[in-house]
Amino acid sequence: MSRIGKSPINIPAGVNVTVKENRVTVKGPKGELQQQIHPDINVEINDGVVSITRPSDEKQHRSMHGLYRSLINNMVVGVSEGFVKKMELVGVGYRANSNGQILELSLGYSHAIHIQLPSEIKVEAVTDRKSNPIITLESIDKQLLGQVCAKIRALRKPEPYKGKGIRFVGEVIRRKAGKSAKV
Repeated sequence: MSRIGKSPINIPAGVNVTVKENRVTVKGPKGELQQQIHPDINVEINDGVVSITRPSDEKQHRSMHGLYRSLINNMVVGVSEGFVKKMELVGVGYRANSNGQILELSLGYSHAIHIQLPSEIKVEAVTDRKSNPIITLESIDKQLLGQVCAKIRALRKPEPYKGKGIRFVGEVIRRKAGKSAKV
């Protein structure tokens, strides 16, 4: 059996999980999330524990088993605690401002970049003197949060020579040596 798929999901206090017609709904203090489940995968709720089972050992069933367990676990964690990603802008003149759901970035291009964020994501941009601007993204949906972070990062990926670009806080960028001067 799948190591991930067979581990049960504990439901914390204040979180309600319901299964109805191949749709799992998770409600909690931070919000509500829904996920469509493949009809072959069985989701059972007993005594505050969610368990996922599969009908056979076929390759497709094995892969879906671990996938749906992870998705449901992320939903439970999201509605109870939420997810936070922090990104920093490294580069001279790189700036970030947040105005409601619009994120404005100055990344060294001839124009500013405006990004309209989904309503499920809360954004905050902090710029302190003598430090890099930091963008904090917060959401209950881990998939959506990761997708938005990937789109923001794709605007200016960290480059290996000077390390300039948008990176996650704490991420280590492998640096390369530049050209060596001839003597």
